[in-house]
Amino acid sequence: MLIPENHMRGSLPDGLDSIHNYFESLVLKELRRRFPDISANSDYIADIACITLNHLPPRYVRHDVDMAFYLSDEDLEAMIKQVMDEVPRSIAFVDKHRGKADK
Repeated sequence: MLIPENHMRGSLPDGLDSIHNYFESLVLKELRRRFPDISANSDYIADIACITLNHLPPRYVRHDVDMAFYLSDEDLEAMIKQVMDEVPRSIAFVDKHRGKADK
């Protein structure tokens, strides 16, 4: 999950607080691959993650293992490819618009 476990989820009944978009973990994995020191510029990387996720279809699950069980290898490969295609576009978008809010 991109948000911490205790951020606004603590007030939800058990079971509901585990719902998340499966693409979050795939996007973060790709960002860690591209930016090994991911904590060096967390605001920049968070912006890239948000832009990327907003361009991908949501795939909500309660547990990642649920997605692994129901997805075929081909479907998972397609999802990974979507992430790998979208992240560079999001990086370019963030780089292009970075600093414009300060002007």
